[in-house]
Amino acid sequence: MDEVIKIVNDIKAGNIRPIYFLMGEEPYYIDKLSDYIEQNILSEDEKGFNQTVLYGRDVSIEDIIGRAKRYPMMAERQVVIVKEAQDLTKTIDKIESYAENPMPTTVLVFCYKYKTLDKRKKVTKLLERNGLVYESKKLYENQVGDWLKRVLAGKKLNIEPKAAAMLVDFLGTDLSKIANELDKLAIILPKGSTVTPEVIEENIGFSKDFNVFEFRKAIGERNQLKSYQIAQYFAENPKEHPMVMTTTLVFGFFLQLLQYHGLKDKTPKNVVSVLKVNPYFLKDYDVALKNYPMKKVSQIVAALRDTDVKSKGVGASLKESDLLKEMLVKIFN
Repeated sequence: MDEVIKIVNDIKAGNIRPIYFLMGEEPYYIDKLSDYIEQNILSEDEKGFNQTVLYGRDVSIEDIIGRAKRYPMMAERQVVIVKEAQDLTKTIDKIESYAENPMPTTVLVFCYKYKTLDKRKKVTKLLERNGLVYESKKLYENQVGDWLKRVLAGKKLNIEPKAAAMLVDFLGTDLSKIANELDKLAIILPKGSTVTPEVIEENIGFSKDFNVFEFRKAIGERNQLKSYQIAQYFAENPKEHPMVMTTTLVFGFFLQLLQYHGLKDKTPKNVVSVLKVNPYFLKDYDVALKNYPMKKVSQIVAALRDTDVKSKGVGASLKESDLLKEMLVKIFN
């Protein structure tokens, strides 16, 4: 995020590069930077003749170079944005000739999502030397919480730790999806408000009591009654709680627990770093570590492999509700 802020601040200061190659697994910041350039480099009057948006599936590298070599009309520069540039993967090296000597009056932007260029290649080195290459890396789950807090702080909102953990647990590490939900909350809540689990339940639709977060916690505590209650709720609401996601989460939880048992350094900082978990959830892992010895965890992992496969439709003859109950029997017995 700091690198993104620096790029934006440089543009504001007039330090504009002739090429921006935005690449990486996380599309959120690629879109944010592309949108900022699209909205702010040129004035509204200049955009009509000097701003072009192309799509990788519709153009060739030769088309892009031809457009980039044009001179701006009645403006200091032109902007050419290539969205979905990953569709040009097979021919992207052809940009090398242009990257060697880019037009100083053109701002050429590539949105190269879900992929990266080989940093050893000449084309990448030329883009870095004569332009700017930004890699948008996927955040780990334990990093998303801090990102979420920073985004909400920019909207003058606070968030409780459990609410932040719920959002990450439900929405995963898809920053665009999380950002959409945060935008909704920013419209609903007055400045200075705090996002609570109740706010999430009321406005985003996640139950604060019957969710994968509470399900995992109940299993870790060996609270059988609550575990079966939540499993029944999931079975009755399969659209909101797909079986495959539930079993994958539980299976993953015990894999992490097995890894936790094997750690020599069990300090909180090291556990969070190695397991890649949200620090807020660490206490749940500590409880589960005491309730499930390493030998038992190994047995559960072996048993849940079958459940995980069945949840994906392979050899499954049970209803989802029965499959969930079977999974819990394997865990608790």
